[in-house]
Amino acid sequence: MSLVWRKSSRSNTQGNECVEVADMGESVGLRDSKSPESGHLALTPEAFATLLAHVKRDELRP
Repeated sequence: MSLVWRKSSRSNTQGNECVEVADMGESVGLRDSKSPESGHLALTPEAFATLLAHVKRDELRP
């Protein structure tokens, strides 16, 4: 299957923090757009929704 990757609307092009997402059928793919050849993560839709909720609440910064 050929995946169609798109840049996340939460990517920060100013700081070079770019994440791409892809619909993988039963999972959601995530990868670093600066290094797509390095592979990707595959999350369940539930785990992806949880991750998005944390990102939207800005809870992932150190």
